[in-house]
Amino acid sequence: MRAWPLIPLLLLLGAQTEAPAALADTQLPDARQEAAARGLMETLRCVVCQGQSIADSDATMAGDMRALVRARIRAGESPDSVRQWLIARYGDYISYDPPLGLATAPLWLAPVLLLGIGVLVARASFRKRR
Repeated sequence: MRAWPLIPLLLLLGAQTEAPAALADTQLPDARQEAAARGLMETLRCVVCQGQSIADSDATMAGDMRALVRARIRAGESPDSVRQWLIARYGDYISYDPPLGLATAPLWLAPVLLLGIGVLVARASFRKRR
């Protein structure tokens, strides 16, 4: 019978809550720095949702990444250096505009190749109709 008062305390201790990072949704006081941070966040892919930028994602990881971007911009780093640091940490996939390289060549060349195939198929189709 003495255990009853401890049950609410145990339930509170067992509840998992996610505390957002301090700078996740707090704008920087300098408008130029905030604009630079927002611009960078729009171009970075959330590693959890993968279809949204970290600026649009509600994932905890995206909040942590927003806080990281703002902290580095506040410290005086340029958006390009922050982007390069994130690419070095997470890989080219984090960027919506990956650089042309051996691993990303199919991403860049596939649309051109598919367009060329489409033109050839359409051309052959129109010739058959004549």
